[in-house]
Amino acid sequence: MATDWHLVHLGARAVGGAGLIIAEATAVEPRGRISPTDAGLWSDQHIGPLVRINSFVSKHGSVPGIQLAHAGRKASAARPWEGDHSLTEEEGGWETIASSALAFGDKLWKVPKEMTIQDIRGVQDAFASAANRALDAGYKWLELHAAHGYLCHSFYSPISNKRTDQYGGSFENRIRFTVETLERMRGVWPESLPLAVRLSCSDWVDGGWTPEESIELARKLKEAGADLIDCSSGFGSPDHKNYPFGPGWQVHFSEAIRREVGIATAAVGLITEPSQANDIIAGGKADIVLLARQMLKDPYWPQHAAKALNHDLKSIVPAPYLRWI
Repeated sequence: MATDWHLVHLGARAVGGAGLIIAEATAVEPRGRISPTDAGLWSDQHIGPLVRINSFVSKHGSVPGIQLAHAGRKASAARPWEGDHSLTEEEGGWETIASSALAFGDKLWKVPKEMTIQDIRGVQDAFASAANRALDAGYKWLELHAAHGYLCHSFYSPISNKRTDQYGGSFENRIRFTVETLERMRGVWPESLPLAVRLSCSDWVDGGWTPEESIELARKLKEAGADLIDCSSGFGSPDHKNYPFGPGWQVHFSEAIRREVGIATAAVGLITEPSQANDIIAGGKADIVLLARQMLKDPYWPQHAAKALNHDLKSIVPAPYLRWI
C-alpha cells in the first residue's frame, strides 16, 4: 500500500518540476511482486492512497503515471539492499510463474512454474483490472513493463521461453503474450490517454533477443494500441556480456525504433546532464527523456536543467520558491 513516504517521494519530484512522474513496477497480482514489500494495484484498497498522491502531483503541474508489472521468474526475492536473492518459504517467499520452468540463475535460484493457458488468461485479466484501477486512481499515463527479465520479457526472449505451444518457438508465438496483454489494457484504458510499453531492446546475450526483433515487436505493439515505446535493455539473464554501460548507452535503441516504426519513443540510461537530454530531443533520437538515478539524486533536476538551458523558470518553480532562487 502507498504511504506518506510515497506522497513525499513522488510529490517532491512534482514540486521539483518534473513533467511526468511514473510510479514504477507496480504489481498486478501478489505473485507478481519482486519482493514482499513491492507496491501493488491488484485490489480496490490500493486506490485511495494513490488518489491522494496523484491529486498532489497533478496540482503541482506534473502528469501522474504508473508502470504495471509482473515479475515472473524474478519474483519472490529479497529487496536489493537485503541480498536480492530468492526467498525460501521460511523467509516469506512464494511460488513463482513464468513462460517456462527455468530459473533466472545466480542468486535467483527459484524455478518457476510454467504457466498454463489458464494462468496466462488470469494474468492478462489482472493487467486489465489493474489498468482500470489506475484510471480510477487518477493516473493519466499507463505503461506496461515488458522489460528486464520480468514476465513479458521472459515470453518474448528465446533464452527464457522454451515453450512448444502457441506462446513459444517462433517470433510470432513468443511475442503473443505481450501483444495480447497490451490489447487487454488498451481495451479498458481510454484512447485519449497515453499507453506506453517498456522493452528490453537487446538481451546482450548470444542467441538472445535482438534490436531488430524489438523493431518488429514495436510495429506489432503500435498496431495493438501502444502510443510510445520506452527503450531500455538487458537484465533478462545473469549471463549478459559486452554491456556498454555509460552515458546515454541505450539512446540508439530509441532512435532506431522511432525512425523505423514511426512511433514515439522514450530514451533512458545514464542521462544526467541538461545539454545531453536536450540534444536527444533536438536531434530526433526520442520524444521523451526519462530519468531515474539522477532524479533520485536531485528532485529539483528539472529546475536546474531549465536554468542551464536558459528557459523561463516561472513555469516550473513553485511561487513560494521563485523569488528566492
